[in-house]
Amino acid sequence: MDEASAPVELKVHIAHPARMYDYYLGGKDNFAADRRAAEESLLVAPELRDIARENRAFMQRAVRFMVDAGIRQFLDIGTGLPTQRNVHQVAQEVAPDAHVVYVDNDPIVLTHARALLAGHGKGETRVITADLRDPEGILYRPEVEGFLDYTQPIAIMLVSVLQFIPDRDPEELIAPLRKVMAPGSFLVISHPTQDFRQEQVFQVADTYVRAKAPAVPRRKAEIEALFGDLRLVEPGLVQTPLWRPDREFIGDLNKIWMYGGVAQKK
Repeated sequence: MDEASAPVELKVHIAHPARMYDYYLGGKDNFAADRRAAEESLLVAPELRDIARENRAFMQRAVRFMVDAGIRQFLDIGTGLPTQRNVHQVAQEVAPDAHVVYVDNDPIVLTHARALLAGHGKGETRVITADLRDPEGILYRPEVEGFLDYTQPIAIMLVSVLQFIPDRDPEELIAPLRKVMAPGSFLVISHPTQDFRQEQVFQVADTYVRAKAPAVPRRKAEIEALFGDLRLVEPGLVQTPLWRPDREFIGDLNKIWMYGGVAQKK
């Protein structure tokens, strides 16, 4: 039995960041434990809903930018639950031949992706259950390595996921990903920061610890370092609403404590 048909064990009694994020976005693919943890965080920082929406919009703009730059392969690690305007939908609107692999460590993501991709005839999109803590285990899995061509430019996406690995140096996890990237490839990162509203940020981090999903906000310089020697494209690492916006942001930027950036390998 392959992963696509295997039964999935859902630990619905433990809050999971992907399902909490779904709740912030107004989704329905979450459980009581996720809602309790998310509401606790929202009491501290009601702006979490806006942060989630702006992060999602950043991801979509980044995908469009990379498709326009000629990218036809996407590896989205820590994808979270499928919602409107996913990576494959944005990319394949312009480039129907684009290949997309989704990776998440929450089995419920696989369950929902099965339904989302049902009847998807050309096989340009795949989803696997795996963990960023084992980057080689993602890159060299047969259904990934045989689907993506590492000799050609690729987009590797780490959108609001690195903060959930507090027990490892992120560089240990990103370096193997950068290593396989061919020239012309892009790395996308978004990450919460403690540069704004520090008291609320750390209070939210405490709620995630209690939800057994510890999260670590980082300073801008720390997040920039995660791109290694890749060159950040304009406008660099900025708060997510400021990255190549397609509309005017109306609100308090100090309440958007999330940076986003896209860098290219030359």
